[in-house]
Amino acid sequence: MTVTSHLKSLQALELAVRKGSFKSAADALGITPAAVGQRIRSLEDFLGTELLHRSPSGVQPSRELGFALADLHMAFSALNRVTETLDFQRTSEIHIVANTDWAELWLLPRLTKFQLEHPNIEFCINGLGDVPVRLSSPDLWISDDGDEGELLFLDLLVPVTGPDNTRRLAEFDSVNQMEGMPLLHLKQQIDDDACPGWDDWFKTFGHRQSGTERGVKYNNARLALDAVKQNVGFLVCGLSFMLQDLKDGSIVHPFPYAQHIVSPHPYRLTLRRGAEKQSQLKKFVVWLRGEANKTQRQLDTMKK
Repeated sequence: MTVTSHLKSLQALELAVRKGSFKSAADALGITPAAVGQRIRSLEDFLGTELLHRSPSGVQPSRELGFALADLHMAFSALNRVTETLDFQRTSEIHIVANTDWAELWLLPRLTKFQLEHPNIEFCINGLGDVPVRLSSPDLWISDDGDEGELLFLDLLVPVTGPDNTRRLAEFDSVNQMEGMPLLHLKQQIDDDACPGWDDWFKTFGHRQSGTERGVKYNNARLALDAVKQNVGFLVCGLSFMLQDLKDGSIVHPFPYAQHIVSPHPYRLTLRRGAEKQSQLKKFVVWLRGEANKTQRQLDTMKK
């Protein structure tokens, strides 16, 4: 096995050092931080040496990596320039790195219609899709983590449950209707104070006084919403992910939409430098902006 077979590992390593964390590298690649760590460990095993050290300030290159760091940065900068110049394998492809929940629950259900209108355009979203992932920069990023990029829409966080659970609420007193009800959580809501969840909602609107942290935790919103549809419990989640489910009744909203929490950050679009020159990407971005505007109008109407 040669070093060239570890290009993805080298890419993960370069990004982790340059951006200062596995999470930032994972966001750029559209994979999980654990997958970034796995790629780097496979390279360390192959080379027989440690390449990174973790510290309170982030990841730091080891002494051994330090000798090669300048060349590593230069190599991937050159690779990006070459692919941008040659527009390598981009004539009918769009490569997207996006927030996982947004990609699965907002983009993919809408993308089918775009693909029917543009059957020759192929997609790679977070490393999966019609075409294999490439090593150079994606065409666009979608994130709700930070203030950079073009604003698409600002989501609302609301409580939802399965249709059968609304009958259970009627059996409780009108002040603390949610006391004792089974709660579902997204892992990020538990691990990240900046990500609002049940504790924030109850503190704002009442309905429950104890046990706000109890309940099953899910790694992503898709799994949590599948559980909601099976009447497993109640979840606080982005309204934009559930508009169709609420419309068809597979998910219900047990409280007025006015009782919502505004997401701390909007979803934003960032384009790769020079990508706007691609005709297929122009078409997709125009469509994406239009769909995002529709979603924002729906959210604005529902929250009143």
